[in-house]
Amino acid sequence: MNSRVVLERFPAGGPRGSWPAEKFAEARRMEGQQAEVVMDLASDAFLVIVREGHGAPAVPDLAEIAAAA
Repeated sequence: MNSRVVLERFPAGGPRGSWPAEKFAEARRMEGQQAEVVMDLASDAFLVIVREGHGAPAVPDLAEIAAAA
């Protein structure tokens, strides 16, 4: 499965293009995450993502949340 976690989004129409997204991704890589920048054409935004299993933060399953409540 090609699962991903979106860490942050940056508008593609910004005056600096992908630069803010690239800088954010670089900072995450310095923290040990394998962050990368991808373009989401549907929302016209640059996304900083981490693919699941590559340093992605754990996202709790809804069943786990319900069981803990």
